Amino acid sequence: MSVPTPAGPGPEERALQPPDFGRPSPALLARADRGYARFLAPTTSAASDDNGQDDAARQR
Repeated sequence: MSVPTPAGPGPEERALQPPDFGRPSPALLARADRGYARFLAPTTSAASDDNGQDDAARQR
């Protein structure tokens, strides 16, 4: 005979993963914020000596 299926969930066991698994750490969030702020920061235009051509046209 087979063992009967338990009626409810089993007792809570300690998992191998920490309780906050899947949540980013505060340090990681701060680093992402800095990177996103850098991405959104206005850029300065470089001195143009290419006669109005963009980078793609210059590389041809």
